[in-house]
Amino acid sequence: MKAQRAVAHRPPRVRARTTSIAAFVVLAALIPTTASSAPGTRETDVELPYVCTLPSGPLAATVRITAEFPERAGAGEAFAPSGVTTSVRLPEAAVADLTARGADEVRAATRLEVGVAQGTAMAKATWRGGAEPAALPESGPLTLVSKGEVPSVAGRGDGDLTFTAGGLSIDLALDAAGPAATDPAATGSAAATGSAAATGSAEPDPGSLTVDCTLAEDAPGQGLLATVPVGEGGSPGPGGSPSPSEGTGESGQSGSPDPEARGGGEDGRADGSPEVLETAPGAAPDRDDVPPCRYDEQTPPTDVSLNAYVTGYANVNKMDGAAYLPPSCLLIEQGLPVDGPPDPEHIIFDTVSWANFHYQGRKQTPPFPSTFLSFDFAPVKTTMVLEQTGPIRIDSRIKLRLSDFTTVTDTYVRAPLVAHVTELEVNGTPLDVGPDCRTETSLTSVDPDPANHPGDHLVLYGRGEQLIGQEATGYLLLSGGTLSGETAIPAFTGCGTADGEDLDRLLTASVSGPGNHIKQVQGQTCAIAAPVFPTPETPGQCTPDLQPYEIPVAER
Repeated sequence: MKAQRAVAHRPPRVRARTTSIAAFVVLAALIPTTASSAPGTRETDVELPYVCTLPSGPLAATVRITAEFPERAGAGEAFAPSGVTTSVRLPEAAVADLTARGADEVRAATRLEVGVAQGTAMAKATWRGGAEPAALPESGPLTLVSKGEVPSVAGRGDGDLTFTAGGLSIDLALDAAGPAATDPAATGSAAATGSAAATGSAEPDPGSLTVDCTLAEDAPGQGLLATVPVGEGGSPGPGGSPSPSEGTGESGQSGSPDPEARGGGEDGRADGSPEVLETAPGAAPDRDDVPPCRYDEQTPPTDVSLNAYVTGYANVNKMDGAAYLPPSCLLIEQGLPVDGPPDPEHIIFDTVSWANFHYQGRKQTPPFPSTFLSFDFAPVKTTMVLEQTGPIRIDSRIKLRLSDFTTVTDTYVRAPLVAHVTELEVNGTPLDVGPDCRTETSLTSVDPDPANHPGDHLVLYGRGEQLIGQEATGYLLLSGGTLSGETAIPAFTGCGTADGEDLDRLLTASVSGPGNHIKQVQGQTCAIAAPVFPTPETPGQCTPDLQPYEIPVAER
């Protein structure tokens, strides 16, 4: 049986629930492919003035946006800017607003509206990003650096595509100092959170805050980020960068993301306007090409069991490349929600859930091949798996805002995983790595709450948001989505045989090190106790034999 292929644009889904209870994502292969910075690209680095509205009033802020764009694209060819980073510098007065709410640390998610114009037609895209937790400074400004999802675009015909920054929204999760931090994992468990609140030992939750920012009137180039020539028409500005006058419509302005100003319809597009895709183009593998993902006699399901496929990429700093993990099966047991700390503006629930890889009865990924250039010249081929060394913990906090019933879910995943190399070939010569070639410890991340979560493990973070009556955005367990994080790859050990060469140093020097960014995609889950099968009106969530219906597509 062949699975229905995924397409770049994900159709609306029937949501089984309005909030997510848990989340999971897995790490991609850590031996990279030979991919590196793509040729024919140029970097954009633009600093723009914004005005942000905080409780104390409007304040001037600075937003720096960096990304890589292709030098040129073909008509109808979809592409996505890569390496997108949005850095927001809020003034000292903004820090005072946050500390006045009892906050000691913030976690930020950004939503930047970007206008994509071709001639007089315009579409809108939303560049989303998430930032690592940042402590509020005692004095001076606060800088938040976010990275995340960027939709791909395609020009409809010949002519320049211009990208213009528009409105920016910053969702801030405010954490209090000490053991009463709003991070759901800060207490060690959701139940502990409720207990602390009941005994009065916890401080009030500072809550959350959404800061809306508008582009300043005197912004250089009126917010122009880049110009990409499409087809035979158009050309980049001097030095490969757009000039402030390029990409202007008949009004002579580079434009903000206003579809009505360009003749766009309700979806922000006019006839002939650029097409904005939800994800980068690609096709999911056939079901015959992925491992089975089902519960069995050795692993029977419960009333709260879910299964899903996950896939993705991980950067490897030392190799200046990205590694790919093919779809792998994940089995999840949802936790029960308990009351979170009191908050006058929200209803809060916390959950702790657990998950495992599932491959031929073992808690690991299937074996996967990878190819890279060691030290930029020696071709190396490997086969490896990611193996669990303990249970995978999922801490989620669900916050329902009373003013408009918007639901925001923040999730941390803590996964103890070692990378096990089973085969190695260098410059065409097979090398015997032995049966125990692996990283010395689990892949490691900086944990936001190391006191309650000691030990070596990977940490990934995701945020989902759902407005009442609208489809959810970001990451939710039931519908899937992307999560991201950063990890250090430990040194390798046990690589080689007693009468052969010690290969630990080769792999350690080639791969091990900090600062490796991860982006993972989970597909729609299948709820075993209440399966949803496809109909002519709605997409399916489960196959007839209760496997996940969707096989996701990895995104860079």
